[in-house]
Parts: sequence; structure tokens; C-alpha cells
Amino acid sequence: MKAKKRSAGPRTDERVERSKKAVLTTTYELLTKSGLSGVSVDEVARRSGVAKTTIYRHWPSREALLLDACSQLASRPPVPDTGSVRSDLEQLACRVAVRFREPFATVMPSIIDAAERDKDLAELQSRIHAEMRRALVTVIERAQERGELPKTQDAREMVAGILGPIFYRRYFSREPLDEAFAKKVVERALKSAESVVPRSK
Repeated sequence: MKAKKRSAGPRTDERVERSKKAVLTTTYELLTKSGLSGVSVDEVARRSGVAKTTIYRHWPSREALLLDACSQLASRPPVPDTGSVRSDLEQLACRVAVRFREPFATVMPSIIDAAERDKDLAELQSRIHAEMRRALVTVIERAQERGELPKTQDAREMVAGILGPIFYRRYFSREPLDEAFAKKVVERALKSAESVVPRSK
């Protein structure tokens, strides 16, 4: 009785996944060092040890590879629920400040620049921004339902009041981006919300 041959499927899948992971990791590393313009398939192949033919089998173009690598940046932060809008917003603002001290932050300017000319990257940039602000909007709207914030407060404007100063400090003034600053930003946003006057009917 002949022994059954073992299927090579799972092994092949594991090898493919390892290769894809190596390529995406290498691409991301190159992105953080030199932005979109500094990434070439030749350099990715050289550094990752994955053949160009294999790379093109999974990503038909350099643009497709870049898009896939950049999409890894659109992570969704968990929504805290401490029972206090101030504490929740401070946690989220501090997380954003921490993330903007990581390699992730060095990639964003080149994505924003390329998004002006590339529809796919523009959609990706919008998705990254949406994921970044989603938790903040959830916290603000929940606080409005609990009566901690006025319902006349525009949640997106409040988010802009929190993220805007962090973006400015990271990319323009380049002053220290620490927990103390993030908490001050939240404090100013809350004071501004408290001054919102309900519209008369």
C-alpha cells in the first residue's frame, strides 16, 4: 500500500507569507528613512533577499507595493472609557504624541505630498486620518450623551483643536512633543467647548 503524499500547500503558503512579510517590512523601513521617492523595487529586493520576480508576482507595480506598505499605517487606536472625558481625551492625545515620535511620523509628509497628485494615495491619507480621529470623535460624542460636553459642540472641530497643535509642533515648530503638551492641548480644547453657547431655537 502506497503512502499518501503530504500536501505541499501549507508549506508553500507559509513561505509565501514570510516572503511577503519580509518585503513589506523592508519597504516600510525604506519609507521611514527616505520617504516614497526613496523606495525602489530593486532596493527592496536587495535588502529583503526576495527576488524581484517574486515581488512583482504579489505587487504588479512599485506603486501597488508602496500603497500596501503605507496602508499598514492606518491602525485603529482603542477607545478608552475611564468615565471622564478629560481622562479619555488625554489618553488619546498622549498616544498620538507618542506615535508622532515613532518612525511612522517620518513617512507622513511624503504621503501628504504625493496625495496631491495620486488619487489612491489621497484616499489612503484620508483613511489614515479617519482612523486617527475616529476614537476622539467617539469619546466626544459619548461625553455629549452623558452631558459632560454641550451637544452644540462640533465633534470634528474639537478633534481639530486637539490634533492640529500636535501636527504643528511635530512638523513645523519641532518643539518637544511630550505628555505634558498633549494634556495642555486637551485642556484648551475642553475650555473652548465649555464656552460654546447653545444656539437659540
